Amino acid sequence: MNEAGPADGRAEAGRRPWVVGVSGASGTPYAAALLRGLLAAGESVDLVVSRAARLTLRDETGVSFRDGHWRSDLAAWLSRGADGTEGAFAPELSRVRYWSAGDLAAGPSSGSYPARGMVIVPASTASVAGVALGLSKDLLQRVASVTLKERRPLVVVVRETPLSGPTLRQLVALDEAGAVVLPASPAFYAGAGDLQELVDFVAGRALDAMGVGHTLYRRWRGELGGAARSAGHS
Repeated sequence: MNEAGPADGRAEAGRRPWVVGVSGASGTPYAAALLRGLLAAGESVDLVVSRAARLTLRDETGVSFRDGHWRSDLAAWLSRGADGTEGAFAPELSRVRYWSAGDLAAGPSSGSYPARGMVIVPASTASVAGVALGLSKDLLQRVASVTLKERRPLVVVVRETPLSGPTLRQLVALDEAGAVVLPASPAFYAGAGDLQELVDFVAGRALDAMGVGHTLYRRWRGELGGAARSAGHS
């Protein structure tokens, strides 16, 4: 069900959104940070939240995500910091359209839908397998398959450890199909001082792979000790 646009599901003239798929892996703060980054950059977003992701979201944040109340639920989710602090952010949701994961007739399920590309964040091993094998068992997997066949950017922010042999082979298959495989691995050279900054680093690297500008982390400038200086350390 789409509550943010025309009842017939057609995209508005000139609108070219990024599709953000949220799977059931742990790591919903990564998805929140990426969504906030896209909206801050002025991008339009089509959102797909899998059924498993709703359970993870409830467990990690206490926020329920319901089709009939998706806008208020999304606002509650995106307003929270990675440490659970409520009201840490004030997202603007006017450019977001939501599609139910069970709606296989949704706009983004077709290659003719004018999407810029897709990011799956976090990407579970189940979603990785489904996309690599072309299963299209739900809208998230279907849109990923469409993104690949249309040669649009697909970024897969895999969040699992350790990685088994089958999953590694599936990730190689996605890479060979043109996707960017981006493990949710925070770096420390950016001088992160809290949990949110570590989360923002991963979200920022995903935005980099999508070609979307942001200021979520301090970039490496070839200067050793830069992180300590930015934190005010001697």
